[in-house]
Amino acid sequence: EVAQGYKEVEDPSVFAKFPVDGEENTYFLVWTTTPWTLPSNVALAVKDNYTYVKVEQDGEKLILAEGRLEVLGGEYTVIDKFPGRKLVSTKYEPIFPFFEEEKDKAYYVVTADFVTLEDGTGIVHIAPAFGEDDSWVGQKYGFPVLQPVDAQGKFTEEVSPWEGMFVKDADKGILEDLKNRDILYKTEKYKHSYPFCWRCDTPLLYYGRSSWFIKTTAAREKLLEINKGINWHPEHIRDGRFGNFLENLIDWCLSRERYWGTPLNIWVCDNCAHQHAVGSIQELKVMSKEPIEDIELHKPYVDDVILGCPKCSSDMKRVPEVIDCWFDSGAMPFAQFHYPFENQDYFHKHFPADFISEAIDQTRGWFYSLLVISTLLFDESPYKNVLVMGHILDEQGIKMSKHKGNILNPWKVLDEQGADAMRWYLYVASPPWSPSRFYQDAVSESQRRFLGTLWNVYSFFVLYANIDGFDPKQYSLDPKDRSELDRWLLSKINSVNKKVRRDMDDLDITGAARTMEALIDDISNWYVRRSRERYWKAEMDNDKIAAYLTLYEVLVSFIKMAAPFVPFITEELYQNLVRVPFSDAPMSIHLCDFPEVKGDLIDEKLEHKMELARKIVELGRAARNKGRVKNRQPLQKMMVQLRNFDDKVLISELSDIIKEELNIKQIEYIHVAEEYFTYTVKPRFDLLGPKYGKLMSAIAKEISSAKATELINTAREKGQVAINVKGETIFILENELDVRAQDKEGFCAEGEGGYYVVLDTTITPELMLEGISRELVSKIQNMRKEAGFEVEDKIYLYCSGDDTIDEVLKKHGEEIKKDTLALSIEKTSPSEDSFIREWNINDHKVEIGVKKQG
Repeated sequence: EVAQGYKEVEDPSVFAKFPVDGEENTYFLVWTTTPWTLPSNVALAVKDNYTYVKVEQDGEKLILAEGRLEVLGGEYTVIDKFPGRKLVSTKYEPIFPFFEEEKDKAYYVVTADFVTLEDGTGIVHIAPAFGEDDSWVGQKYGFPVLQPVDAQGKFTEEVSPWEGMFVKDADKGILEDLKNRDILYKTEKYKHSYPFCWRCDTPLLYYGRSSWFIKTTAAREKLLEINKGINWHPEHIRDGRFGNFLENLIDWCLSRERYWGTPLNIWVCDNCAHQHAVGSIQELKVMSKEPIEDIELHKPYVDDVILGCPKCSSDMKRVPEVIDCWFDSGAMPFAQFHYPFENQDYFHKHFPADFISEAIDQTRGWFYSLLVISTLLFDESPYKNVLVMGHILDEQGIKMSKHKGNILNPWKVLDEQGADAMRWYLYVASPPWSPSRFYQDAVSESQRRFLGTLWNVYSFFVLYANIDGFDPKQYSLDPKDRSELDRWLLSKINSVNKKVRRDMDDLDITGAARTMEALIDDISNWYVRRSRERYWKAEMDNDKIAAYLTLYEVLVSFIKMAAPFVPFITEELYQNLVRVPFSDAPMSIHLCDFPEVKGDLIDEKLEHKMELARKIVELGRAARNKGRVKNRQPLQKMMVQLRNFDDKVLISELSDIIKEELNIKQIEYIHVAEEYFTYTVKPRFDLLGPKYGKLMSAIAKEISSAKATELINTAREKGQVAINVKGETIFILENELDVRAQDKEGFCAEGEGGYYVVLDTTITPELMLEGISRELVSKIQNMRKEAGFEVEDKIYLYCSGDDTIDEVLKKHGEEIKKDTLALSIEKTSPSEDSFIREWNINDHKVEIGVKKQG
């Protein structure tokens, strides 16, 4: 809780002079940012191996660390030097007179490892009641704990000048008092991180209290040993954040001074001070001096139970504290079953848990409390796997908080984008243990990329299945009798299923989700797009049946895989895809088994072959974009260089697909793509200039005179290239070279990872006419949609244009009619009852009209 409320604040930084006992006008110069703790000072701490000095300034002698002389103002003279250890046990006079009775037990110099030279004077003031380090020093040396502050943070009567005042409000008066007694050297404002209450935003005080502890330090080695066997996600938490926490384990403060909570089950005898921890209701009833029937075990009722002391028979009363609520949470695995009093077999059957998932801050919370209690009681971990969750950040990467006003109300996302979209974004944005930026635009993009694509594939299938009256119950076709594209998709869905299962077994939710997202993109942008014409044709032949069956089977398997991730959209699709044709199917997708992997359908060679084809298509499209050649414009030839020339046989089997995708007439496989473009290589002055300075002109000259292709290939292969400059060998890294490729006239090339595609961009008159025909088909299809025609509607087509348009219609009219479901094409102005648009197609004006039959 304390960690949630730290703020950067400015507090008074005080340099006070502590008089050295027996040395006139000699002082330890001590620095603190909490002046209100000075009345409780009992010691001063130095570092034994630091060098300290005694300086003379304005008739006084000051002792401080040599490394902190900068804090002194004005002129001074160093009169002595010595190591910190020489100061050990030196007595000094307390600067406040409130605890004179403790003088023989305190007020001398000790050493401590936490003393630093980062700030202050190298001498630290010790007040065991108000700091963890101070408390350890106090325990080590047996210093008294001077506690003149009450539970409200106000000074008590011991500190009479400021009695009843909140301690931080007393800082001003304390400084004034030190100044009046001439033991205030100087004050400054000091900016530092200070804890505030995360509920009410008031400053917190470190405050020493008597408490009950569990001696967890005794189990440190066992905890570390058991932690080694836990499967952490991410793995580095085990030996890092959590392991380090266990290494530096301290005893667990079990008690809390609150009203609400589980009462601490310890009774103390009024007479002999014997302590007893009650272990059960039955034991409480047996030890009670008064008969107990039903009892409420919380305050104030349990406090009325008086026990008989087993040592002296006097009254025993319960201590007032309650138990740390983290103990309650850590006891959850057995407490929920009332173990060991009941359900022993059931508990042992379900313990330890398969996995636990919480945010990363629970390394010091629930993960820890569960492990400690389980180790102490059962000598084993309460969980096998830990999935650590990162924090949710805003769009700028800042942790969300009400205080900062940067919280995105999840209900707004649920109402506008939906639960599935929100869930999917959190899966794919980053692994669960990494911080995730969460904002609506990102959720919308994730929704479009996955859920939108899935819905589009589903809608495409439903549209054409309804047109053709396709019923999956009526058809069956062995996968080996289907097309290569079908077999590829059936192989792909099963390979993905195999990987998703493996990822989920490894708790890699993000890996599984990203794999499914990539698959639905493959289905939409490769399989469906490549198969459209199979659904469009009129006859229900085996090829069309195969297309329907393949897409149906893959969709059903896919939504079953995706159901645990996006439960709502998958249920919607399941009810229509499965429950309509198969009324005896399970009522919900969430009552179905996760789909089994059909290993006999996995064809890794086919998947590799299709991946190669898609790689070539991807590079071909990039080359078209680079050369500003539309994809509808056919090109005569494409040259392909493969990273592994042996793949030529494989990829040749898919050459028709590649040619169709890229609108290419022929493919030629080559060994050296560089014949179609030239490289220019220059040094990157921004990276090399600061390293080599005056040598840069010679380096640039050497690089420009080298053979560019050899230089680039060496740099790519070895990550660097060696050049000789003025007799000195200089190694230039690959990223320190500015490499640019210039295509030769009439060609356009793109390459990546050893693959190159070179397009012959020469457009002959025949290719030009064919390109215009493709553009006409596209425009006509758009007009069909705009006019509101159904997919299956036949149309009459009217085209009026110049001689080039007439030539296109003459040569490609039949193809245009087939692609647009046109019954006829009239080379005249459209009739008035048709839907009309004017277009400019490749600088040729054309007026098009479409009219539905009937």
